[in-house]
Amino acid sequence: MPKRLTFRAMLVPMITVWTAVFYGGANIWHQLHPSPLTYGTVSRVIDGDTVIVSGDGRSQDVRVLGIDTPETVDPRKPVGCYGPQASAFTKHLLTGRRVRLEYDRQLHDRYGRFLAYVYLEEPRGEMFVDARLVQLGYARILSIPPNTRHAALLAQLQQQAALAGRGLWSACP
Repeated sequence: MPKRLTFRAMLVPMITVWTAVFYGGANIWHQLHPSPLTYGTVSRVIDGDTVIVSGDGRSQDVRVLGIDTPETVDPRKPVGCYGPQASAFTKHLLTGRRVRLEYDRQLHDRYGRFLAYVYLEEPRGEMFVDARLVQLGYARILSIPPNTRHAALLAQLQQQAALAGRGLWSACP
C-alpha cells in the first residue's frame, strides 16, 4: 500500500508549481500587454489626433487625449471641415520628433489605442501638443471622463481660439 502524503510533504511541490505558474503567467501577460511608452519618436501621423510612437524596439498607436480634430481617414465618414489642415499641421509638427507621453486614468480606448497627452521635446523645454492644437484652432476639446486632467486648460484655450476666429473657428460653419 502506497504511503499517504501529509499536507507538509505536499506543500513544497505546491508552492513550486504555483510560483512557476504565477511568474510564467506574469511574463506572458507582459509580453502580450507591454507597459506603455513614456518617451518615443513619432514615426507616423495617422490624422490630427492619432499618431504612432516608436521606442524601446516597439510601436504603439496613440490617441491624443482631450482633443478632437476633424475627420480625415475614416472611410465611413466624409472628410471634416479643416481636417486636412489639422492633419498636415500635426504631421509637420510631430513626424520624426521625440515626444513624452502622459497618461490619465484610462490607458486604452475601445479600439485598443493608448490614450495620452503628448508633449513635444524642444531645446527650450516641452510643448504641450494637445493645447497647441486647440490654441491654434486645429482641434476642439473632447473631455471624456475619467480622462479630464487638462480639461479646464483646454476649454480656456478653445474659448480664446473661438473668440479670435482661429483655424476651424473661422473656416467651418
